[in-house]
Amino acid sequence: MRITGGKLKGRVIKCPDGIIRPAMDRMRESVFAILGDLSEKSWLDLFSGSGTIAIEAASRGSKSVQLCEKDKIKVKQVLENVSITEKELGVKIGCHFMAVELFLKRCKDCFDYIFLDPPFPYKYRLDLLKIIEKRNLVKVGGFVMIHYPEEDALPETIGKLVLKDKRIYGRSIVNFYGLDEKAEV
Repeated sequence: MRITGGKLKGRVIKCPDGIIRPAMDRMRESVFAILGDLSEKSWLDLFSGSGTIAIEAASRGSKSVQLCEKDKIKVKQVLENVSITEKELGVKIGCHFMAVELFLKRCKDCFDYIFLDPPFPYKYRLDLLKIIEKRNLVKVGGFVMIHYPEEDALPETIGKLVLKDKRIYGRSIVNFYGLDEKAEV
């Protein structure tokens, strides 16, 4: 996989062992193009796999980047990918190796952007979005983005989170949820 933009554009990211479904270059490039300038923005990459989305965010200027991946087989390669990135960019990427559900319940930070890319068979997407909404983990003006297969469905509203955009990439969909400006945060 290659980084599609920013200071590390074209850099190859090594995939770890184990089961992995890397986000398509076209989808990643499109998502980041929609978001625009990431300077001074914070980013959380959930179900990180190889760390590519987190590294892409850092490459495109995010000041604060964290990732979460529970598969212990991937730890060594993720840390290697992140270490190289940190040296090249001078950006610290926080790595959390635990279940995403546990991370979200413990998280005390609030992010400009949260990207979720759970395995396609994963059945608890809505539960994760509800946790993010209830715990106020996304900032006003930010987005929670979730990548999922077309055969599944997600609601347009989840508490204070409202569907702002939806993009289709083959059989993959990415929903962009933002806070309802009328709701109390």
